[in-house]
Amino acid sequence: MTVIATTQPRAALTEEARAELSALLGDRFTTSLPVREHHGKDESYHTPFPPDGVAFANSTEEVSAIVKICAKHKLPIIPFGTGTSLEGGIAALAGGITIDLSGMQRILRVSPEDLDVTVQAGVTRKQLNEHLRDTGLFFPIDPGANASLGGMAATRASGTNAVRYGTMRENVLGLTVVLADGRVIRTGGRARKSAAGYDLTRLFVGSEGTLGIITEVTLKLYGIPEAISSAVCAFPTIKGAVDTVIQTIQVGVPVARIELLDEVQIDAVNKYSKLDYAVAPTLFFEFHGTEAGVKEQAEMVAAIAQEHGGMEFAWATRPEDRSKLWQARHDAYYAALALRPGSKGWPTDVCVPISRLADCILETKKDLAESDMLAPMVGHVGDGNFHLVYVLDPENPAELAEAQRLADKMVSRALEMGGTCTGEHGIGYGKMAFLEQETGEAFNVMGDLKRAFDPNNLLNPGKVVRV
Repeated sequence: MTVIATTQPRAALTEEARAELSALLGDRFTTSLPVREHHGKDESYHTPFPPDGVAFANSTEEVSAIVKICAKHKLPIIPFGTGTSLEGGIAALAGGITIDLSGMQRILRVSPEDLDVTVQAGVTRKQLNEHLRDTGLFFPIDPGANASLGGMAATRASGTNAVRYGTMRENVLGLTVVLADGRVIRTGGRARKSAAGYDLTRLFVGSEGTLGIITEVTLKLYGIPEAISSAVCAFPTIKGAVDTVIQTIQVGVPVARIELLDEVQIDAVNKYSKLDYAVAPTLFFEFHGTEAGVKEQAEMVAAIAQEHGGMEFAWATRPEDRSKLWQARHDAYYAALALRPGSKGWPTDVCVPISRLADCILETKKDLAESDMLAPMVGHVGDGNFHLVYVLDPENPAELAEAQRLADKMVSRALEMGGTCTGEHGIGYGKMAFLEQETGEAFNVMGDLKRAFDPNNLLNPGKVVRV
């Protein structure tokens, strides 16, 4: 399924609009080409599209004022956090103004007694956890990149801890959002449950900047576990590793993280991060809880792994060892690219019901074995989500076509198994056709919502839905 970016007629950045934005922001509004190019590309292989200008905002009030100017002049508006998205979500397909929220880095309120926090959208997950370090609390959602929390909410991010703590969907209590006409609304609240009206919070979480611009986020926090232990276990077959994951989840072991790296990815990680793991399908585990609880969890999982051919657990209990282990996992994308210097990565992901995970991964691995495409596999397999990175030469049409064929086949297989075209990368403009295939008539309802919230199609146009 070839994916083509849809655009609308490009609105010109007039001198009047430029003057109004400059008067509002001074040198925090720029049309410098290097700055515009930086804001038109993400970490994906998708073609970059730079905006006509970049506005650096410091507050909700400034975002509202910028949006009102853009709405007056019919200029498209693209929110920007840290630029780590993977499906072209920040490309300025129709030009317009990128609003960079990275300067909005205030932690507005921490309530340890209520286990919640409110932050501006530009605060990153590492910055928040550093701030929380002395409170005994932490925010667990960890997509790997040091992404902004506003961007994580906008893309419904998840990551390695999702198997225990859920995704951004479960951990966002409320939002401050600037709408397409510049109005500011607040959704949700600090109560842990509410039956008051439509759940607008969940509507904006995952909307990728197409319905409104998230400027503040209220999040759940968690107590830092008394004990944390990580382990690595290699398997002779990918099936043994996946069956270990399935059985672990089905018997209810509350593991915090279960990550799968296939033999290609482990080889890449060894070379990139200077490690010496066995070059075989490998699971990375992390256990959270009391000393006794962690010990019990680890023993149960080790026994399950042994049943499926798992080798001896290699433990990491010291914080510095755990940090090294998980940093190696988070660097998997760059490790994959290092296998072929000068290459680009085409990352994609799917998510399936846990009972179909083994079938989906094994059939995908079979396709790769029959192709000459280099594509390491990693996965947050505790919740049925896995990723491929096609390592390719973007100037080689044959390689691009083969990656497209394999990616299409993987997504179609996941949909046939009752899964989704993306577990966490989002839609952007790269997976719009798959979203339509997955959701059917609901795709048109999403378009109706987009038109209701943004009748002039100014907010991140050409993404998620067609208008």
